[in-house]
Amino acid sequence: MTKRIGFMLGSLRKEAFTRKVAAQLAELFPEEFEIVFPEIGHLEMYNQDYDDNNETPESWTKFREEVKGLDGVVFVTPEYNRSVPPVLKNALDIASRPYGANAWNDKPGAIVSVSPGAVSGFGANHHLRQVLTFLNIHAMAQPEAYIGSVMNLINEDGTFKEDTVNFFQIIVDSYVAWFNRLEK
Repeated sequence: MTKRIGFMLGSLRKEAFTRKVAAQLAELFPEEFEIVFPEIGHLEMYNQDYDDNNETPESWTKFREEVKGLDGVVFVTPEYNRSVPPVLKNALDIASRPYGANAWNDKPGAIVSVSPGAVSGFGANHHLRQVLTFLNIHAMAQPEAYIGSVMNLINEDGTFKEDTVNFFQIIVDSYVAWFNRLEK
């Protein structure tokens, strides 16, 4: 049976390093996993009044249904000002509401933070982990996935260096084991 894993990207840029890392990670999953990339850039900012007044935007309804249909989720994000980018936090908030209808509930998760800097998105990674705990997303603890100085991990032809791909495979293999463990 195919398992559907959603990759949530914290950057909207077409040429974002997070997008490149996510694409490489997705290629490394076994064939029984279907990888999807839900779009989050079009979602209106969360405002509880929309839910309370039955004026829920269609984009929210579709996104909530898409998240409900996921078997697991991998977050690949940069760090903005030592935290999570607003587009990602907004997506988390939208799919966790209205109260009592958390679409994220009980999903196996993983976090990969990506940065051109040496700190490797540490702040975003840990802020995101805090939010995921509240949403009852079971975030894999090990291996921790901080991808720093990312531009130095890419070959001239745009591919990732072999040792980086090997590390990405460790992340994917660990997540698959984590997913399978939680699914039982």
